Amino acid sequence: MLAILQDAGVPLGVADVASRMGLHPNTARFHLDGLVESGLVDRTTETRDEPGRPRALYAARPGSTQAGQRSYRLLAEILTSYLASNTPKPSKAAREAGFTWGRYLADRPPPYRRTDVTAATDQLVRMLDEIGFDPELHGSGRKRDVLLHHCPFREAAIEHREVVCSVHLGLMQGMLAELDSPLVAESLDPFVEPSLCVAHITSNGTSGGGGSRGTTGARTDNRRAAS
Repeated sequence: MLAILQDAGVPLGVADVASRMGLHPNTARFHLDGLVESGLVDRTTETRDEPGRPRALYAARPGSTQAGQRSYRLLAEILTSYLASNTPKPSKAAREAGFTWGRYLADRPPPYRRTDVTAATDQLVRMLDEIGFDPELHGSGRKRDVLLHHCPFREAAIEHREVVCSVHLGLMQGMLAELDSPLVAESLDPFVEPSLCVAHITSNGTSGGGGSRGTTGARTDNRRAAS
């Protein structure tokens, strides 16, 4: 994303970046704001004469480099270590944060329309792919697994699994809840192999109903709240 802004030569809006990267606009905005917070990108407001809300525009700062990857890793380690050591229930707090962001990243259906199993599964896998998990759907029916072949926060997850992995579980739970889908992200097994985590997804057997669920509706076993 930083490279796209560097190559553009002019400030780009969220929709421009999302289109070039094949991302949902909410996902693109999330990452762009992260680059702003890291000091690698400037955010300005569009000046326009036409009616309508001005867009937020993003431009790479002069001299910004791929050091951003290192900065994100450091930031992740700082935040996860703080949460793990200064929060009474770090796994619960992390899962709640992930749940909130999962709801935000969902492509919410129109009013009075519920998302069926296929559409919810497709959107969940797409979100995980956009974040960088390299997901693979395995199985069908009431119970299915999503194999996560790559953890984009592996270093932080190894050091503070109860925090990072709980965020990831919360992301899935929040998205499925916002979609009011019949699916529930029940648990996540971390590092069942060195480069593999497994998310367990179940159907609650109704045509919808995820939207009223909170994070307390899922299993809280910290050993399975993973990556």
